Amino acid sequence: MQLLKRTVYCGQVNNLQLNTEVIVNGWVAKRRDHGGVIFVDLRDRTGIVQLVFDPQADAGIVQAAHALRSEFVIAAKGVVVARAPEAVNDKVATGHWEIKVSELVIFNKANPLPFQLDEQDKVSEELRLKYRYLDMRHKKMHDILKMRHEMLFAMREYFYKQGFYEVETPILSKSTPGGARNFLVPCRTQPGTFYGLVESPQIYKQLLMAGGLEKYFQIARCFRDEALRASRQPEFTQLDIEMSFIDEQDIQTVCEGLFSILWKKFLNIDLPLPLPRYTYDDVFARYGSDKPDMRFDVQVNDATPLFSSLGLNFITSVVAGGGKVGCLIVKDHRFSRTDLDRWTDHVTKELGAKGLLWFRWKEDGALESTIAKHVPADFLQKAQTAIPGLTAQDTIFAIAGDYDDAWTVLGQLRLSLGKDLNLIDHSTYKLFWVTDFPMFEWNKETKSWQARHHQFTSPQEGWEQQEIKDVKARAYDLVCNGEELGGGSIRIHSSDVQNKIFDIIGIDRSKAEEKFGFLLESQNLGYPPEGGVAFGVDRLVMLLSGTDAIRDAIAFPKTQSGSCLMMQAPSTVEDAQLRELSIKSTIVEKKAQH
Repeated sequence: MQLLKRTVYCGQVNNLQLNTEVIVNGWVAKRRDHGGVIFVDLRDRTGIVQLVFDPQADAGIVQAAHALRSEFVIAAKGVVVARAPEAVNDKVATGHWEIKVSELVIFNKANPLPFQLDEQDKVSEELRLKYRYLDMRHKKMHDILKMRHEMLFAMREYFYKQGFYEVETPILSKSTPGGARNFLVPCRTQPGTFYGLVESPQIYKQLLMAGGLEKYFQIARCFRDEALRASRQPEFTQLDIEMSFIDEQDIQTVCEGLFSILWKKFLNIDLPLPLPRYTYDDVFARYGSDKPDMRFDVQVNDATPLFSSLGLNFITSVVAGGGKVGCLIVKDHRFSRTDLDRWTDHVTKELGAKGLLWFRWKEDGALESTIAKHVPADFLQKAQTAIPGLTAQDTIFAIAGDYDDAWTVLGQLRLSLGKDLNLIDHSTYKLFWVTDFPMFEWNKETKSWQARHHQFTSPQEGWEQQEIKDVKARAYDLVCNGEELGGGSIRIHSSDVQNKIFDIIGIDRSKAEEKFGFLLESQNLGYPPEGGVAFGVDRLVMLLSGTDAIRDAIAFPKTQSGSCLMMQAPSTVEDAQLRELSIKSTIVEKKAQH
């Protein structure tokens, strides 16, 4: 077979090639027979160009073109000519020119496709993932992957100019406690032992700082064996950054420089710097979330004094137990009773709250509520005093309970209302830092304290004089439009402090030595003050490309069950492979017993 090597890409044919001979390679997108003259739209990664097979010029070439079908892979040689004025297509970049073909080579034929590329939006995601290589031929998917490439290049270019070293760290590592569950890999040469696939390069990048590299970054592959959802994958990519002799402001400033470049390059938006900074306590009190979507104004109001004055037993009981009553105000919207019942079901059945109180006023001023008979006649006036800006045209949604639990539900309800009522301004990007996170959180199941960020995060100064629940971490997250783009912290550089943190979260000295002895030892051999941050690359691509599914941002993603439909993975393996690894499958044993 003759190999006609391309001289120009399809999407780059222009006036410079006019009346010259060119060779193009690609896939047949469309074929049209117009009374003997055959037109073919040929596609490659740069775009489409029209080929013309004219029987008056070469009857043989037209006969060959009759065999062409969708997605045949071909090469065509011919002369670039200007289209007739009435045939110009301004919808494509090459619409003013076409190629009169003199030679055609078919590299490969294509059977009928399982789905048509121009009907991608009508095809199930399962079918798209099974034939991902076909899905990639669609312009939308191609453009996302091209943008991902350009984004990674921009990151590397930026950090090179900032004096960072790009260093690769191991993927096969030690399985350690804390954080997400590790994927385990059996070691054939040391039977009974296992590697853990790293959930992040966290410990390695800290050891790079101990090694004196001072400024490190990596486009790192990470693995977490945890519950999946639309914005989470078992394997993912993160931009990993670590710096020595710095504080929080230094790291945030470096990151802001990068994000200002990305926002300008891909969105043509000039980010106002420095980005806003809000404390965790502030955003949680106002939005019921540590990653709030600030593109709409609905906020959580602490209405505990207002509702406590009603004398209702269940509210009195909640407040007496240290709980609170929070509420959302939906401005100028009249909900039907069906709507109110639907939101009540959403809160109780989907978000897990015990109940939802709602209040609205009729045009005659009469209050409507499930507890209207327990509410005094002047409730509107009292509510307007407690909640400035409230009017009789508004609706109140209230939840009583433990502060963290009630505010979390209110935050989720707020987001649901924002989406359902089209309150969100999708034309804007609200990018900001959240700082001063709690250092520890109480695990109700294990009845123990655990690190909120991770066990190597440094507590803020004076922490030892505070109650555990009040200790703040030197941690920070970057949030955009309700998504956490990434987070980081200043690390502990003292083994004494590190051991005290281990004590609080229940890692005793022997276990700490077994799992993290190398890190503790490094902290006694000249360890610098340092900190870092990591950003989810897949999530960032999802945001910048405008897709709402993280799987669209990844070339070969997994399903929500962790499966690759194209490769049919995960899969069973032969017994011989298991014996070679000195392991047995209990699933196989159970099946044999039945």
